[in-house]
Amino acid sequence: MTRPAITGLPGRLSAHWGALLVMLPVLVLGGCATASNPPAAEQPDPRLAPAQSNLTSLSEVLQEHPDDPQAYNMRGSAYGAAGQNDQALADFSKAISLDPNYAQAYANRGLIYRKTNRLDLALADYDKALSIDANYAPAYLGRGIVDRAQGHTVQALADFNKAIALRPGDAEAYYNRGLLYQSQQQHQIAIDDFSTALGLTTQKTELLVARALSYLAVGDNKSAASDLDQAVKADPVNIKAWASRGLAYERLGENEKAAGSYAKALNINDKYAPAKAGFARVGGKVGQTYQTF
Repeated sequence: MTRPAITGLPGRLSAHWGALLVMLPVLVLGGCATASNPPAAEQPDPRLAPAQSNLTSLSEVLQEHPDDPQAYNMRGSAYGAAGQNDQALADFSKAISLDPNYAQAYANRGLIYRKTNRLDLALADYDKALSIDANYAPAYLGRGIVDRAQGHTVQALADFNKAIALRPGDAEAYYNRGLLYQSQQQHQIAIDDFSTALGLTTQKTELLVARALSYLAVGDNKSAASDLDQAVKADPVNIKAWASRGLAYERLGENEKAAGSYAKALNINDKYAPAKAGFARVGGKVGQTYQTF
């Protein structure tokens, strides 16, 4: 299905399109490129995704009711959550064959296609889901992620806006829209979206890192450091958080904390180029102990 192009730049993006990128060291530019691949990208509709422990019982249901599309969709969601993508695809496809108007199954199959980098197939499934149910928020979110990955910025923004309008409590939609604004150097708007998302979820680490990168881009190094302090406490093996924290404290002139943060990143991966460069900039010495807090 071919969707008409969206002309113009919707909403706030249009007003800020001409803003110049605040130039950052390689670390932050690399960090932004890595964050546009959201770690907590859209999941199958949580109303339809049971725990993996239910796989056995769902299979038993299907033995008794082999023509139940909802049961296949639910088991497919469980398979998808467990990373068993081939089994998930088979179940979603079976659900669709039993009920060709099952919007949730198309959207869930689209997620698996997206996770396995079959973006054209994912886009077709999201389009189909929305042709069946024009108010199905997860499909707008999923399609927006695919559009962003394919460089279709305007379409992605329109889809994220629609997902948020339909489901304003969805942290993931704000997070992904924030990543889109960030990729377009609209950092203050991105900060607003990341902040909203942080108020809606307990899964905060990647949101804190993303917001910190935008704080660094606008020169608010103190706020960036504060976010990254929280991020590394929540996830002590998050290399991007440690390396970005190093840059924040480097900019604040606190080279002890900067060196310690870069050293922590290098302890996770001693070949991580942004941390190696930062460690050298602040005069870090191999084998020396640094205070990180």
